[in-house]
Amino acid sequence: MTVLQKYKPSVSKHNLLFIAGLAWTAAGGILSGRGLSYLFQHGEHLGWRLAGGLVFGMIFYLALFAKISRKHIKRIHGLNIPYPCAFSFFNLRGYFMMTIMISGGIMLRRFDVIDKEWLYNFYVTMGVPLLVSASRFFYYWATKREIE
Repeated sequence: MTVLQKYKPSVSKHNLLFIAGLAWTAAGGILSGRGLSYLFQHGEHLGWRLAGGLVFGMIFYLALFAKISRKHIKRIHGLNIPYPCAFSFFNLRGYFMMTIMISGGIMLRRFDVIDKEWLYNFYVTMGVPLLVSASRFFYYWATKREIE
């Protein structure tokens, strides 16, 4: 047994779904929290912005995130090892995409490329599909079902 294998934080595939749900909840919560905080303090037409964020967030979920979260759940169920690493809820491509998205969000905020009201409204919009996807991971964890 190598040193890496000895100290690898292993979890069951079942609990990896829970960890994935936590990660997606954290990402969605951070985005939604930042967006809502700014919009509640500075936003005009708050009701319309929130409704738009919810509607467009659900469109993003249905068009993109439903497929992505399904693929990750299916991949976790199909892992060949019974106790994978706790960080394997994403594959390498998933971690790469997450890095690009986080970096892009930081740069947009830092360099004022987009008006802050629109940027923070976009944060709310992106938080919605992340939180809905997180609930999907929790659902498959809680029900112990395989994804079809």
